[in-house]
Amino acid sequence: MENLNSGFCKETKTFHSLRSPVDLPSPEEFPLSVADFAFSLLSSWPWYTSSTAYLIDSATGNRLSYSEFIQRVKNLAGSLKSRIPLSKGDAAFVLLPNSTYVPILYFSLLSLGLIVCPSNPAADESETQRQMQIGKPVIAFTTFENRHKTSGLKYGTISIDSSEFESMMECHTHNEIAKVDVSQNDIAAIIFSSGTTGLVKGVELTHKNLISVIRIYHDLRRGREFPAVQLLTTPLFHIYGFFYSLRAVALCETAVIWTSSVFDEKEFLKAVEEFRVTHAAATPPLLGAMVMGDVTDGYDTTSLESVACGGAPLKKSVIESFGKKFPGALIRQGYGLTESSGAAFRSLCEEECRNWGSVGRLLPNFEAKIAGLGSEFESGLPPMKKGELWIRGPTIMRGYVDDLEASSRALSDDGWLRTGDFCYIDEEGFLFVVDRIKELIQCDGYQVSPAEIEQILHSHSLIADAAVIGNGDEEKSAVAFVVVKDKNILSEVEVMDFIKEKLHDHQIIRKVTFVSFIPKSPAGKILRKDLKASFLI
Repeated sequence: MENLNSGFCKETKTFHSLRSPVDLPSPEEFPLSVADFAFSLLSSWPWYTSSTAYLIDSATGNRLSYSEFIQRVKNLAGSLKSRIPLSKGDAAFVLLPNSTYVPILYFSLLSLGLIVCPSNPAADESETQRQMQIGKPVIAFTTFENRHKTSGLKYGTISIDSSEFESMMECHTHNEIAKVDVSQNDIAAIIFSSGTTGLVKGVELTHKNLISVIRIYHDLRRGREFPAVQLLTTPLFHIYGFFYSLRAVALCETAVIWTSSVFDEKEFLKAVEEFRVTHAAATPPLLGAMVMGDVTDGYDTTSLESVACGGAPLKKSVIESFGKKFPGALIRQGYGLTESSGAAFRSLCEEECRNWGSVGRLLPNFEAKIAGLGSEFESGLPPMKKGELWIRGPTIMRGYVDDLEASSRALSDDGWLRTGDFCYIDEEGFLFVVDRIKELIQCDGYQVSPAEIEQILHSHSLIADAAVIGNGDEEKSAVAFVVVKDKNILSEVEVMDFIKEKLHDHQIIRKVTFVSFIPKSPAGKILRKDLKASFLI
């Protein structure tokens, strides 16, 4: 029997999506590349015309219409096919910063049945070489500045900031090429990820995986009178940037590609105003900076409908300030992994977005389970019970490249992806991510989440920021690192007493260290290893 509010089935101990299922093209019946599928959906939109802008460079304002984009994709694919003996299934390494050229390159490679291997151009040479060993590319696309990182490939390296690449996109003589039959089960991309177990791995995503994500988002679209304008701040080598460059075509959106080397809140607000941005993505630190003081003064942000934010917890104060600064916009939370093609849970309507702390409900065609940890293992806990999140659906990766051991740890025999995230699903089917399992602290036999304690600390009126880690190698207790707001004084005893009022005995902090800042990644994630190395003695 299924709980209609949460989607939980007592017989199968599985959460099912509360949204209507989406029809997906059968891989057995339809050979199809994700590029061709996105193009097939593009022309169905009422505002699709030759003048509709697809790509806009945020720094220069240069625009590329859909007709120009399609022509350049055809030209580049034809040039590559005629000049280089590339074969379906060959891998192409893409080591590029954000650029309007990147989506053109992606679509050209995918239409030829090549495997796209996007990578971070800021990575050092040894890391780049490690990723190339995983992806086994035969050709690379990068800039003159980074050519030295991709030497030794069978068909060499092409610099996109060269006249050669420009001519390949403009050349019409080779754009009529024989169609490549691409199976939906063929690998479309290898996206590099630390995975659920640590070291960098190559996540194999098929054309079917990406087609499924596009179809799901296409069918969930809400009626519009004009195209959405997406400000893509996420790196295009990341799963979200990679996917959004494909999705924008399928949904006939305008994609403003963030290409500036400088990234701050004022540049962000300027882009929103200039290009009438309707949807954007921002990290928690950026969102926090946007709602501080009078930063938004002088900018017209009335076009903004929603901001997607993820990667780290958002403080309640930031959420409340955002609502006052941007009364017409929603903060849209979601959950996905590289291993799930960036999809799984999402907040769609205003009501769902108002459920603070949640990352939304299951997307169509997905299932989820909550599995107990350690001696309490059970593969299907009911609503409100915490455990490891497992997900299953059409977007789940094939596996990690040439790593059967890691693949078997992450994927069950019946297709469940073990996410490594400590979560619960409530009585209404909303997912709440508590922490990464590897971050949990063992205190007196209990699993203690640092993020939960940090949330309590953030509620103290005199605390500006906080982080929690295990106390030493045995991690039998926890240590709090606290940043006190300017010109305020707070004692260790006061912090401990405050925590004692809010938390159970086994979660009591045994030590408080006052610091001037909490080390964090650009996305706002606490760098706990740095805390242990720098502060814990």
